[in-house]
Amino acid sequence: MSDTIENPQPRTVNGRYSPLARTFHWVSAALMFAVVPIAWYMTTLERTDPSREDWYSLHKSIGITILVLSILRVIWSQLDHRPTLTGILQPLQAAAAHVAHILLYVMLIAMPVSGYLMSAAGGHPVVIFGLFTIPPLVPVSHDLSRLGALLHDAGQWAVYGLVSLHVLATGYHTFVRRDGILGRMLPWRAN
Repeated sequence: MSDTIENPQPRTVNGRYSPLARTFHWVSAALMFAVVPIAWYMTTLERTDPSREDWYSLHKSIGITILVLSILRVIWSQLDHRPTLTGILQPLQAAAAHVAHILLYVMLIAMPVSGYLMSAAGGHPVVIFGLFTIPPLVPVSHDLSRLGALLHDAGQWAVYGLVSLHVLATGYHTFVRRDGILGRMLPWRAN
């Protein structure tokens, strides 16, 4: 019997992210691309519109789902064996990509938290898909609600910028460099 402990098998196959990491990524992306147009639409509705509350509730529900998925993604990223960028990117480019991903995770957590703060401190319930209500974890406070609103409004621009950067970088690697980076995250095997 050997005194050494063998490393577990990596959860990535041929430099690909694990199936769970890919699932987290694509579900999060789909939710992000749903929550943003819902936000744009719901803010155009008159306060007297009978559907307005439903749209706000859907936006909050998707936001909280993104928060939960993002927390799970952060936990999984610490447990999972991720493919490296060695040989694909120069060290400075790899560092920039790493920082951009960290900032994107920060915003995927900060936006739902600021939205919750805005709602809960404003005395508005946060009902998740009509199934349950998240209890108010902060006191009703105009100042706290306003802070949440300011952070949420400013954060949207950071999200737009980071998501745009992410999509543009993916396009650059896919169509210009053709280095296979996208294939590492695709749900199917790229040839």
